[in-house]
Amino acid sequence: MEPKKIREGYLVKKGSVFNSWKPMWVVLLEDAIEFYKKKSDNSPKGMIPLKGSTLTSPCQDFGKRMFVFKLATTKQQDHFFQAAYLEERDAWVRDVKKAIKCIEGGQKFARKSTRRSIRLPETIDLSALYLSMKDTDKGIKELKLEKDKKVFNHCFTGNCVIDWLLSKQSVRNRQEGLMIASSLLNEGFLQPAGDLSKNAIEGTAENSFLDNPDAFYYFADSGFFCEDNSSDDDVVLKEEFRGIIIKQGCLLKQGHRRKNWKVRKFILREDPAYLHYYDPAGGEEPLGAIHLRGCVVTAVESTPDAKKSGDENLFEIITATEIHYFLQAATPQERTEWIKAIQVVSRTGK
Repeated sequence: MEPKKIREGYLVKKGSVFNSWKPMWVVLLEDAIEFYKKKSDNSPKGMIPLKGSTLTSPCQDFGKRMFVFKLATTKQQDHFFQAAYLEERDAWVRDVKKAIKCIEGGQKFARKSTRRSIRLPETIDLSALYLSMKDTDKGIKELKLEKDKKVFNHCFTGNCVIDWLLSKQSVRNRQEGLMIASSLLNEGFLQPAGDLSKNAIEGTAENSFLDNPDAFYYFADSGFFCEDNSSDDDVVLKEEFRGIIIKQGCLLKQGHRRKNWKVRKFILREDPAYLHYYDPAGGEEPLGAIHLRGCVVTAVESTPDAKKSGDENLFEIITATEIHYFLQAATPQERTEWIKAIQVVSRTGK
């Protein structure tokens, strides 16, 4: 029986022989991590056993390279992986830690089923509730919080979330609020910031959320969370970077001249509406920008040149100036999410 896949996606990996950082398709299994040069490859370029391994995150061995985690094996080999953004890194770290813990305890890796584990009513729409929470006027206020000489930007406390749910009559009491907040956390709408809230997720308690003024959280797609210093210090004045980050992650992009495909990190912003793409192995300056105002985005079966074998999950952006961009997502769901997000931004953004 083959080991179960727990998580997969593009991460940037540091080479073990050469010190170059390259995007890899990484697959987390119950007992190992496999990495491939491309998602479509049949055999992995390498495999890291998880038994006896230890994970370090955040790993700050590489200066400006952010969102890195380190996996050290029993053979005293260190493997370094870089995620595209904070929430992605934390999700990988959480699952890898859990997989290692399950191996040590001789248990099967199993995700919590939110509705079953905390008996969440089927009538609750977590997505709609999350949007209400993010409302700039009536939602939860994002604050600059300080603890243990660290600044937590655009965060809020656990008890503020429960207070807000009660004030909107979304729940009848604090215990019910705790159930709903735990659901939002387990489903990835909210993210923990700081040791107290992060440790609560690792615990065995029924509710992973803390109704506590010292437990900090932030909106998963806010794009502003900064643990070690204030993101206010990094304000970018260029017009196209002023927009709020709506979505980010790695996609394959087809080159305009050579028609070759490369992994790029994409950041989607609204108002003004831009999709910037970067070298995922590093570099703070974008390689290019797609202005999305008035664009058309749609799923496609294949590219016109049809040079790529195994075309799957492709989509095309045609800008208002009629420039065509072809991108490839990892899964049908991811493609749909990107298309929906770009459509919303293209209609509302400047």
